[in-house]
Amino acid sequence: MRQRDESRLNDDHYTEHDWKLFRSRIGGWQEHYMDKLNDEYVELLRGEGEPSEKFWALEKRIREDKRAAGVRVEMRRSALILNMASLYAEGAIAEEDLEGFSDDLTETLRAMLSSTPPSLR
Repeated sequence: MRQRDESRLNDDHYTEHDWKLFRSRIGGWQEHYMDKLNDEYVELLRGEGEPSEKFWALEKRIREDKRAAGVRVEMRRSALILNMASLYAEGAIAEEDLEGFSDDLTETLRAMLSSTPPSLR
């Protein structure tokens, strides 16, 4: 079973339509995610504390957030399912964002996410 699961991560299981749909939606997903981040940054800056503390906390947060798939993804077809899993785990996409993707891709994604411990989602 493990070998079969690993083979499902291969990009051959996803359609050209999946790849095109991902490419058409990724920009909007990232803009929405970064808008959410910006709101969080504003709250951080408006919060209690010294200006220098808030500045350095914001700098640290931005440095960490720049690594998120909601901000930056490697646009390779072979990374499609891993990118989508990261986006889902980060909250950049939700169940309704999977509409239109192939059954194979959505089933694989759901299987990956259901086997991920809640603390890592």
